[in-house]
Amino acid sequence: MTSDPILQPYQLKHLRLKNRIMSTSHEPSYSEDGMPKERYRLYHAEKAKGGIALTMTAGSAVVSRDSPPAFGNLQAWKDEIVGWMRDVADACHEHGAAVMIQLTHLGRRTQWNKADWLPVLAASPVREPAHRAFPKEAEDWDIERIVQDYAAAAARMQQAGLDGIEFEAYGHLMDGFWSPNTNHRDDAFGGSLDNRLRFSHLVLDAVRKAVGPEFIVGIRMVADEDWEGGLTKAEGVEIARRFARSGQVDFLNIIRGHIEHDAPLTEVIPISGMRANPHLDFAGEVRAATKFPIFHAARIADVATARHAIAEGKLDMVGMTRAHLADPHIVAKVMRGEEHRIRPCVGATYCLDRIYEGGEALCIHNAATGREAKMPHVITRADEAGKVCVVVGAGPAGLEAARVLGERGHRVTLLEATDAPGGQVNLLTRNPRRREMQGIIDWRMAELERLGVGVCFNIWAGVDDVLALRPDIVIVATGGLPQNPPLADGDDLVTSSWDILSGTVKPATRVLVYDDSGGHQGMSAAEMIVRAKSTLELVTPERFFAPDMGGMNLVPYMKALQERSARITIQTRLKSVRRDGNALVATLDSAYAPGWTEQRNVDQVVVEHGTLPNADLYFALKPLSRNLGAVAHDALADGGELMPVRNPGGAFLLARIGDAVASRNIHAAIYDGLRFGIRV
Repeated sequence: MTSDPILQPYQLKHLRLKNRIMSTSHEPSYSEDGMPKERYRLYHAEKAKGGIALTMTAGSAVVSRDSPPAFGNLQAWKDEIVGWMRDVADACHEHGAAVMIQLTHLGRRTQWNKADWLPVLAASPVREPAHRAFPKEAEDWDIERIVQDYAAAAARMQQAGLDGIEFEAYGHLMDGFWSPNTNHRDDAFGGSLDNRLRFSHLVLDAVRKAVGPEFIVGIRMVADEDWEGGLTKAEGVEIARRFARSGQVDFLNIIRGHIEHDAPLTEVIPISGMRANPHLDFAGEVRAATKFPIFHAARIADVATARHAIAEGKLDMVGMTRAHLADPHIVAKVMRGEEHRIRPCVGATYCLDRIYEGGEALCIHNAATGREAKMPHVITRADEAGKVCVVVGAGPAGLEAARVLGERGHRVTLLEATDAPGGQVNLLTRNPRRREMQGIIDWRMAELERLGVGVCFNIWAGVDDVLALRPDIVIVATGGLPQNPPLADGDDLVTSSWDILSGTVKPATRVLVYDDSGGHQGMSAAEMIVRAKSTLELVTPERFFAPDMGGMNLVPYMKALQERSARITIQTRLKSVRRDGNALVATLDSAYAPGWTEQRNVDQVVVEHGTLPNADLYFALKPLSRNLGAVAHDALADGGELMPVRNPGGAFLLARIGDAVASRNIHAAIYDGLRFGIRV
């Protein structure tokens, strides 16, 4: 027995949830052919293993053929989903976790040029900027068939053995009828609140007829759009009251805000540098007003906040969704008294940005998430433990490799040239808004201390330093160094983004930033430059800037740039730089218009072009190694002999990882550290 509020069971109708922690519905884009196959199942089963009480799948599963997937959505309108969802439910039930699914018609939040190329539907023909489709106003026969589609999809989920369903009503078709901004109808579905709720009640009536009164049904609903002309708090709370009294639903999952483009989306789902749990108190107000089961998630990333939410009666179930991408074993660690060992969600939102840009959800610093078939969340001891391992470089790649090797029972020494761990993370955290990213480093350092890994700072490791440790395995994770973009002239006149981020060079009065990388580095330098009150022009050769970042992370950068009237120039290259007295002249050209050039007179040119591998140590060690640095890529992916012997007289096996190989990102570095660490 425990008095911990988050470990108390919760009775939802007939369903006993074993604690108060849940993962809310989201679409990780792991589906195959619109179905939740092995990858999808293993992802949710891992959270069940980790002790979660309720995992909600899909975000959302679409109920109708004319609601084509926007980002890998499950297709709940197909009968074949029943078997796949049964597999997911069985896998989670085995570990005592309940399973639900979110169902929806996406309405205008998708595109017409996908799947069957059917028209996008909405309550009224109001375009959503995020997905850009011009929707058709739903006719009476559209409404009739979609209501039946909802009922049929709900019945499929009941048949699959799920514990319940919820409907999505923020930014989708259902709440599109609620909001005055998106419902301009003058028929029985527009105007008064009764009329605007008519579609929702038709759906709920049909669903109850299909699944009966006992099956659990809820709504994830916006109760305040926080949007001029949109659904007000007063109307939203009244809608919640009406649902609570209706007898049609069993819980409400509360959202505040609107999501029709990236800027308001980050207010609903805050990212690093934004306020944590911003809508928790509001959800508590809805609970007080309705006296009804309330679920909620919005950047509740730590156990202490979850505990507070339950103890103070603000919520009945706490959604820790992104936190479970970072660590699916949160509850298990709390139960073992290892709360301090929870891998923190640092708010990077790499997960959601990848989904919205057409990729799959990946956590920036847990490379096992979404790869459960091949990558373990819990590292087990190696069959041949006790090997002497030397890791050179204490950036993300080296720290992860040292952690994994330590977990496997090897004797590990980590050598770092500077006086602190972190590598390039130490640059990005110089931007005050991104300081939470330090959690990537702090968590690993705490784990290395627990594992007894020796960490030696201020050692610029050479061959003799490595050989003196008599290693069996050497992992070179020495990262990269900034490189200039190819310039016709002026290499010696430009300033690296690293110099701006580190504070080594102060921003000048008039600055041109040339971002030829497309990630956070150039944009972060640009943000720091405008915050120093410099005049800035940001130039990029891309069709749009920061293409490797994603829309949600772009929002605070755009805010900073636009508030300070920065000029943004796309599809343009930096050709050369020359000095003109105390100023610089930057010459720009374009691949689109050969022969065209323009010049900019500035005080400083800052460039970002990724990194060049800092690999001298690797190449010095390579001829002394047994594998001559060679790696079997099939074995790296699937297991087997990772580093084939090519030099039998060599003394150790050698690999290099992270940016010491090529300029990539934090996730790639950590993935390298994990997969090399478990394979050697």
